[in-house]
Amino acid sequence: MAQWIAFAHQGKPGFGQVEGERIMVYDGEMFAAPRRLGTELALADVVLDLPCRPGKFIALWNNYHAQAVKQNLAIPAEPLYLIKTPNSYCAHECPVPAPASYDGRVAYEGELGIVIGRRCKHANEDEAGQAIFGYTCINDITALDLIAKDASFEQWTRAKCFDGFGVIGPVIATGLDWRTLHVRTLLNGRERQNYPCSDMIFSPEKIVQALSQDMTLEPGDVIACGTSQGVMPMKPGAVVEVSIEGIGILRNTYGISAQV
Repeated sequence: MAQWIAFAHQGKPGFGQVEGERIMVYDGEMFAAPRRLGTELALADVVLDLPCRPGKFIALWNNYHAQAVKQNLAIPAEPLYLIKTPNSYCAHECPVPAPASYDGRVAYEGELGIVIGRRCKHANEDEAGQAIFGYTCINDITALDLIAKDASFEQWTRAKCFDGFGVIGPVIATGLDWRTLHVRTLLNGRERQNYPCSDMIFSPEKIVQALSQDMTLEPGDVIACGTSQGVMPMKPGAVVEVSIEGIGILRNTYGISAQV
């Protein structure tokens, strides 16, 4: 198992592996034979960045049995998904601005994220599993009242793609068995979600296999596996922590107003 992290140190970007409170610095490409430099940095001396820069951030809907039962939803025949735009990407500890153009309910969604490590197209399930580099924490933030605001067109893209609404991090962990993982979400220190990833309708391997039939997946692409019970609106100033054992805690504060 390894934890990969991206950071800025003295204004310069870098990446490496976390070992305790230290970072072993690497060079090259994280997904293509990176080289260890022999340099170490203290975690306390760096600013964390997104652990990767996804070309695509794909988010699943209705992928947990418990949530489907709660919402009286049919079990889908194939993964149902949407795309989050790059402006929504947000790193660990970065503030999430409140949208200036929307004053309705905004909800957190703690999720397990898949990170693709190799190019994947028309894959079978075994090939899809090999294309998974590792896993990360996701907070897939949603402007709830926008989705059905217009009866003629559900606005999933707008609801999911405000600045900062796609939180990723703090690391990418490799060597994990997703079946043993639990997603735990705290709102202002109070647990609101705690659900097993083993309750997924579609496994990570099946998700990657299915999506690769529709589009070419590239190294660094991120797929959020969907969320389960416990999603609630949050108020400006709220601190949200998404925690997955082996990955860590993804923490952000939901802001008061968008910055120009």
